[in-house]
Amino acid sequence: MESDAYDDLDRALVHALQLDGRAPFSRLAEVLGVSDQTVARRYTRLRTTGALRVLGLTDPAAVGDVVWMVRVRCLPDAALPVAEALARRTDTSWVHVLSDGTEVAASTRVASGQDSDALLLRKLPQTPRVVGVSAHCVLHEYFGGEQSLVNKSDALTAEQIARLRPPGQDRPKRDQPKDQPKGRQSNGDQPKRDRPKGPRGPMSAGDRKLLDVLARDGRAPLAQLVAATGWSQSTVRRRLANLRADGTLYFDVDYSHRLFSQGVTTAIWLSVRPSELAATGQTLANHPEVAFACATTGTKNLLATVVCADVPALYTYLTTRIAELTSVRDIETSPILRRVKGPGPLLTPSSRAPWRAS
Repeated sequence: MESDAYDDLDRALVHALQLDGRAPFSRLAEVLGVSDQTVARRYTRLRTTGALRVLGLTDPAAVGDVVWMVRVRCLPDAALPVAEALARRTDTSWVHVLSDGTEVAASTRVASGQDSDALLLRKLPQTPRVVGVSAHCVLHEYFGGEQSLVNKSDALTAEQIARLRPPGQDRPKRDQPKDQPKGRQSNGDQPKRDRPKGPRGPMSAGDRKLLDVLARDGRAPLAQLVAATGWSQSTVRRRLANLRADGTLYFDVDYSHRLFSQGVTTAIWLSVRPSELAATGQTLANHPEVAFACATTGTKNLLATVVCADVPALYTYLTTRIAELTSVRDIETSPILRRVKGPGPLLTPSSRAPWRAS
């Protein structure tokens, strides 16, 4: 489906589902000013054509995981097979083939305190046609997770955002950055909640079954969640509410960038003076083009994923917003050629709707 096949209502629905992935169609319809049937029809069309997928995901810190960013250098004909092999792993997400076709980037999660080198240090270097591996621990996330690039769009008004935000998420809005375009909403529309650091508590077998279903379909019907867990409907509802309230569970929307005419996605690694790392990371988080930003270990200690309309827009971004960051000592840019895996599990062909990378 081409970008001109989408309209403002499609984009508003995507934004609404990012704010509350399990909101009933009736609530979405009320806020968007259309009928329940219209919302249901639009959602079904977006989902079955592969333009939209709602996912229920877990915050790594809440379940005691550590996130690593892995860069794998391959021989020219090996990048796609290596990316596909990484994508099949349950501990990976955001698997991409980068610009020169010889590098794969991926995010992987490992349990804190457990053997974390099986993938990073042992298995990958032994893979045929892999010529180099580097791994960088994520120290701090400035933008990502329950926050989304969708929240920086003009798809919903401030009043609609306030009405859709689930109870308990009403937090003060951060000051809008001076360089934010008029009418565009900052990441303050969905700031991270103030929660205790570290694991929130032990996960039961039922919790894991619940979360496994939601990771594949964040809007899975209640009956499906009951069948997966063996719990009653009231227990499922209560556990869902508790997991969302303490930040273990959040909902994310994996969508085609064609919906918002976003044509070029680029990974940017920056080397920043440590004394200015936090401030620079937060500045990046406030940029309308930034979909993800984090501090990492390594000589390039700041990573951002930037989404622009086209190549000229990327050039403008690099020569204006990035050029204004005086703390940046070095920069490396790698446009993403192909997305092999997004934020959720890699679904088998028999269990998913047709899906296209953005």
